[in-house]
Amino acid sequence: MKDQIKKFLNEEQDPKAIEKITSKLNDLLMKNEEIGYIAVQKKPAITVLPDSIVMTNKRIIICQPKNLGLTMNFTDFTWDEIEGTFVKEHILGSEFSFSTKTEMQASIDYIPKIQARKIFTYAKEQLDILKNGASTNENQIIEETPPSFETIEEVETEEVTNYAEIIPATSNSADISTSAGDKKFNELSQDELFEKLQNYKKLLDNGLILQGEYDILKKEILSYM
Repeated sequence: MKDQIKKFLNEEQDPKAIEKITSKLNDLLMKNEEIGYIAVQKKPAITVLPDSIVMTNKRIIICQPKNLGLTMNFTDFTWDEIEGTFVKEHILGSEFSFSTKTEMQASIDYIPKIQARKIFTYAKEQLDILKNGASTNENQIIEETPPSFETIEEVETEEVTNYAEIIPATSNSADISTSAGDKKFNELSQDELFEKLQNYKKLLDNGLILQGEYDILKKEILSYM
Protein backbone atom coordinates (compact mmCIF):
# COMPACT_ATOMS: atom_id res chain seq x y z
CA MET A 1 0.00 0.00 0.00
CA LYS A 2 2.87 2.39 0.72
CA ASP A 3 4.18 1.97 -2.81
CA GLN A 4 0.71 2.70 -4.18
CA ILE A 5 0.31 6.00 -2.31
CA LYS A 6 3.93 7.14 -2.42
CA LYS A 7 3.48 9.02 -5.72
CA PHE A 8 0.78 11.18 -4.11
CA LEU A 9 2.91 12.29 -1.15
CA ASN A 10 5.11 14.81 -2.98
CA GLU A 11 3.72 17.95 -1.35
CA GLU A 12 3.27 16.91 2.29
CA GLN A 13 -0.09 15.25 1.91
CA ASP A 14 -1.36 13.39 4.99
CA PRO A 15 -0.35 9.74 4.35
CA LYS A 16 -3.30 8.35 6.33
CA ALA A 17 -5.77 10.48 4.36
CA ILE A 18 -4.17 9.45 1.05
CA GLU A 19 -4.27 5.78 2.05
CA LYS A 20 -7.94 5.97 3.01
CA ILE A 21 -8.87 7.79 -0.20
CA THR A 22 -6.95 5.56 -2.60
CA SER A 23 -8.37 2.41 -1.01
CA LYS A 24 -11.89 3.64 -1.67
CA LEU A 25 -11.16 5.06 -5.12
CA ASN A 26 -10.14 1.67 -6.48
CA ASP A 27 -13.81 0.78 -6.82
CA LEU A 28 -14.84 4.18 -8.15
CA LEU A 29 -12.51 4.68 -11.07
CA MET A 30 -13.94 4.20 -14.52
CA LYS A 31 -12.32 2.37 -17.39
CA ASN A 32 -9.12 4.12 -18.54
CA GLU A 33 -9.45 6.62 -15.69
CA GLU A 34 -6.21 7.50 -13.92
CA ILE A 35 -5.55 9.61 -10.84
CA GLY A 36 -3.40 12.61 -11.67
CA TYR A 37 -3.15 14.40 -8.33
CA ILE A 38 -4.61 14.35 -4.83
CA ALA A 39 -4.71 17.47 -2.64
CA VAL A 40 -5.49 17.10 1.07
CA GLN A 41 -6.95 19.77 3.33
CA LYS A 42 -4.68 20.93 6.17
CA LYS A 43 -6.36 23.15 8.74
CA PRO A 44 -4.41 25.14 11.35
CA ALA A 45 -5.73 22.90 14.13
CA ILE A 46 -5.30 19.15 14.07
CA THR A 47 -7.29 17.84 11.14
CA VAL A 48 -8.46 14.35 12.01
CA LEU A 49 -10.73 13.94 9.01
CA PRO A 50 -9.53 16.25 6.24
CA ASP A 51 -11.41 16.75 3.01
CA SER A 52 -9.58 15.93 -0.18
CA ILE A 53 -9.87 16.72 -3.84
CA VAL A 54 -8.87 14.17 -6.46
CA MET A 55 -7.97 15.08 -10.02
CA THR A 56 -8.24 12.37 -12.67
CA ASN A 57 -8.02 12.52 -16.42
CA LYS A 58 -11.82 12.33 -16.58
CA ARG A 59 -13.20 14.30 -13.61
CA ILE A 60 -12.79 16.14 -10.31
CA ILE A 61 -13.79 14.14 -7.22
CA ILE A 62 -14.39 15.82 -3.87
CA CYS A 63 -13.94 13.40 -0.95
CA GLN A 64 -15.49 14.28 2.44
CA PRO A 65 -15.16 11.82 5.36
CA LYS A 66 -18.28 11.39 7.50
CA ASN A 67 -19.23 9.51 10.67
CA LEU A 68 -15.76 9.69 12.20
CA GLY A 69 -14.21 8.39 9.03
CA LEU A 70 -16.39 5.30 8.78
CA THR A 71 -18.06 6.61 5.62
CA MET A 72 -17.13 9.09 2.94
CA ASN A 73 -19.11 11.27 0.58
CA PHE A 74 -17.92 11.51 -3.00
CA THR A 75 -19.02 14.31 -5.33
CA ASP A 76 -17.69 14.30 -8.85
CA PHE A 77 -17.78 16.62 -11.86
CA THR A 78 -16.62 15.62 -15.32
CA TRP A 79 -14.28 18.01 -17.12
CA ASP A 80 -16.88 18.91 -19.72
CA GLU A 81 -19.07 20.21 -16.88
CA ILE A 82 -16.41 22.60 -15.58
CA GLU A 83 -16.67 26.24 -16.62
CA GLY A 84 -13.61 27.57 -14.75
CA THR A 85 -11.22 26.94 -11.85
CA PHE A 86 -9.86 29.42 -9.29
CA VAL A 87 -7.28 29.58 -6.53
CA LYS A 88 -7.15 32.13 -3.71
CA GLU A 89 -4.04 32.08 -1.57
CA HIS A 90 -4.37 33.07 2.05
CA ILE A 91 -1.91 33.21 4.93
CA LEU A 92 -3.01 29.78 6.15
CA GLY A 93 -3.27 27.85 2.92
CA SER A 94 -5.31 28.35 -0.22
CA GLU A 95 -8.88 27.93 -1.35
CA PHE A 96 -9.44 25.99 -4.55
CA SER A 97 -12.81 26.45 -6.22
CA PHE A 98 -14.46 25.80 -9.54
CA SER A 99 -17.70 26.65 -11.28
CA THR A 100 -19.80 24.48 -13.54
CA LYS A 101 -21.73 25.28 -16.68
CA THR A 102 -24.93 24.92 -14.63
CA GLU A 103 -23.70 27.77 -12.38
CA MET A 104 -22.85 25.52 -9.44
CA GLN A 105 -19.92 26.48 -7.19
CA ALA A 106 -17.70 24.08 -5.25
CA SER A 107 -14.67 24.85 -3.10
CA ILE A 108 -12.26 23.40 -0.55
CA ASP A 109 -10.29 25.67 1.76
CA TYR A 110 -7.07 25.21 3.70
CA ILE A 111 -5.32 23.44 0.85
CA PRO A 112 -1.52 23.87 1.16
CA LYS A 113 -0.40 26.45 -1.37
CA ILE A 114 1.86 24.13 -3.36
CA GLN A 115 -0.92 21.53 -3.61
CA ALA A 116 -3.45 24.19 -4.64
CA ARG A 117 -1.15 25.36 -7.40
CA LYS A 118 -0.64 21.80 -8.59
CA ILE A 119 -4.36 20.98 -8.84
CA PHE A 120 -5.00 24.37 -10.46
CA THR A 121 -2.36 23.63 -13.12
CA TYR A 122 -3.64 20.09 -13.62
CA ALA A 123 -7.20 21.36 -14.04
CA LYS A 124 -6.09 23.92 -16.62
CA GLU A 125 -4.28 21.22 -18.57
CA GLN A 126 -7.33 18.97 -18.65
CA LEU A 127 -9.63 21.80 -19.71
CA ASP A 128 -7.17 22.78 -22.40
CA ILE A 129 -7.06 19.20 -23.71
CA LEU A 130 -10.86 19.12 -23.76
CA LYS A 131 -11.07 22.49 -25.50
CA ASN A 132 -8.49 21.64 -28.16
CA GLY A 133 -10.11 18.28 -28.80
CA ALA A 134 -13.52 19.91 -29.35
CA SER A 135 -11.97 22.60 -31.53
CA THR A 136 -10.24 19.99 -33.67
CA ASN A 137 -13.51 18.14 -34.22
CA GLU A 138 -15.38 21.32 -35.10
CA ASN A 139 -12.74 22.53 -37.51
CA GLN A 140 -12.05 19.21 -39.10
CA ILE A 141 -11.97 19.60 -42.87
CA ILE A 142 -14.11 17.08 -44.66
CA GLU A 143 -12.70 16.39 -48.09
CA GLU A 144 -15.50 16.08 -50.56
CA THR A 145 -15.11 14.14 -53.76
CA PRO A 146 -15.26 16.67 -56.59
CA PRO A 147 -18.21 16.16 -58.86
CA SER A 148 -17.42 14.17 -61.95
CA PHE A 149 -18.15 15.75 -65.27
CA GLU A 150 -18.93 13.61 -68.26
CA THR A 151 -16.57 14.36 -71.08
CA ILE A 152 -18.45 15.48 -74.13
CA GLU A 153 -16.62 14.79 -77.30
CA GLU A 154 -16.49 17.79 -79.56
CA VAL A 155 -17.49 17.03 -83.12
CA GLU A 156 -16.07 19.32 -85.71
CA THR A 157 -18.77 20.73 -87.96
CA GLU A 158 -18.47 22.22 -91.38
CA GLU A 159 -20.43 25.24 -92.45
CA VAL A 160 -22.51 24.53 -95.54
CA THR A 161 -21.85 27.14 -98.15
CA ASN A 162 -23.50 25.41 -101.08
CA TYR A 163 -27.14 24.67 -100.38
CA ALA A 164 -27.32 22.47 -103.46
CA GLU A 165 -25.23 19.88 -101.54
CA ILE A 166 -28.03 19.25 -99.01
CA ILE A 167 -30.99 19.35 -101.39
CA PRO A 168 -32.01 16.00 -102.90
CA ALA A 169 -31.60 15.85 -106.65
CA THR A 170 -35.26 14.80 -107.01
CA SER A 171 -36.74 17.69 -105.03
CA ASN A 172 -40.01 19.38 -105.83
CA SER A 173 -40.66 22.95 -106.81
CA ALA A 174 -38.80 24.06 -103.69
CA ASP A 175 -35.55 23.02 -105.36
CA ILE A 176 -33.20 25.96 -105.50
CA SER A 177 -31.11 24.73 -108.39
CA THR A 178 -32.41 25.65 -111.81
CA SER A 179 -31.64 22.69 -113.99
CA ALA A 180 -32.34 22.57 -117.70
CA GLY A 181 -35.83 21.12 -117.11
CA ASP A 182 -36.85 23.91 -114.74
CA LYS A 183 -38.30 27.19 -115.72
CA LYS A 184 -36.23 30.28 -115.09
CA PHE A 185 -37.60 33.01 -112.86
CA ASN A 186 -38.45 35.16 -115.85
CA GLU A 187 -40.58 32.32 -117.24
CA LEU A 188 -42.68 31.89 -114.08
CA SER A 189 -46.04 33.45 -113.37
CA GLN A 190 -46.66 35.72 -110.41
CA ASP A 191 -48.26 32.88 -108.44
CA GLU A 192 -45.36 30.56 -109.20
CA LEU A 193 -42.85 33.19 -108.15
CA PHE A 194 -44.74 33.73 -104.88
CA GLU A 195 -44.84 29.98 -104.25
CA LYS A 196 -41.10 29.78 -105.01
CA LEU A 197 -40.40 32.52 -102.48
CA GLN A 198 -42.46 30.72 -99.81
CA ASN A 199 -40.55 27.50 -100.42
CA TYR A 200 -37.22 29.29 -100.00
CA LYS A 201 -38.47 30.79 -96.74
CA LYS A 202 -39.29 27.29 -95.47
CA LEU A 203 -35.77 26.17 -96.37
CA LEU A 204 -34.36 29.10 -94.41
CA ASP A 205 -36.54 28.38 -91.37
CA ASN A 206 -35.43 24.74 -91.38
CA GLY A 207 -31.78 25.73 -91.58
CA LEU A 208 -31.28 24.28 -95.03
CA ILE A 209 -30.04 27.52 -96.54
CA LEU A 210 -28.22 30.51 -95.12
CA GLN A 211 -29.73 33.91 -94.56
CA GLY A 212 -27.47 35.48 -97.14
CA GLU A 213 -28.47 32.96 -99.77
CA TYR A 214 -32.15 33.49 -99.04
CA ASP A 215 -31.76 37.27 -99.36
CA ILE A 216 -30.15 36.89 -102.81
CA LEU A 217 -32.93 34.59 -104.03
CA LYS A 218 -35.65 36.77 -102.56
CA LYS A 219 -34.20 39.85 -104.25
CA GLU A 220 -34.01 38.08 -107.59
CA ILE A 221 -37.60 36.76 -107.37
CA LEU A 222 -38.99 40.13 -106.33
CA SER A 223 -37.34 41.68 -109.35
CA TYR A 224 -39.67 39.60 -111.56
CA MET A 225 -42.83 40.24 -109.59
